[in-house]
Amino acid sequence: MNDRVYLHEVIDIVGQNRAKYNEHMCNYRPLAREERRMEMVGNFSTVGSTERWPESINLWEFVDGWDGVARNFRHEFNNPVHQDKNLVPWWAEALNYRSGGYDRLLVASQQSPTVDQLHSAGVTGECYMHELIQVKPGSACDFLSMIDDSGRTVFEVYGWTLVGAYRHAMVNDSEVIVLWAIPTWDAWASWEKTKETDEAMVSWRRSTASVVVDWRAKLLAASATSPLGNSAPVN
Repeated sequence: MNDRVYLHEVIDIVGQNRAKYNEHMCNYRPLAREERRMEMVGNFSTVGSTERWPESINLWEFVDGWDGVARNFRHEFNNPVHQDKNLVPWWAEALNYRSGGYDRLLVASQQSPTVDQLHSAGVTGECYMHELIQVKPGSACDFLSMIDDSGRTVFEVYGWTLVGAYRHAMVNDSEVIVLWAIPTWDAWASWEKTKETDEAMVSWRRSTASVVVDWRAKLLAASATSPLGNSAPVN
């Protein structure tokens, strides 16, 4: 059972600074581990042709669950300026690369792997599928159970690996994020070509129709320094 809590960050990039931001973000990992007991799952660039750009995505794990979240908030906000003093230089540099963002606190499905399990298994992908799924209020936990019970096996046929299935903790149990590692761009293309006719995939979609209201997906590519790796050959 995965009892961790996750921080999902959508970052708006300034100009052509996505690579610089990604490297700067990943360089924060040792301090995040030491002071915050946060482990980075991965740092990604959004594939612009599939959604908004330029954009980066960060996914962090609070190793100590909700207690860890509370400790982090105390560390950052129990001071007059509401900022971690140790991060002042980091934030100052980050302002050159980003203009803002949107964060979510996430709770994982029971069968979603922890960051240690992901990294020890060497999970990687030439690309990643990021699904944002709106479900009927009160149905997010039901949808996560569907992923655990049958959804992941449907996608594994295509060679995909579940990075995690999560519900947004601070809404009315109506939003889910699912992240898949895909071995190659070709494996993604194969899925796109057959998803409307593949019997197992069609059956999966039908089985979720009673709870799913809307579904949006985009592709991500792991950054060069992301702990959840990019299996693409280096040009």
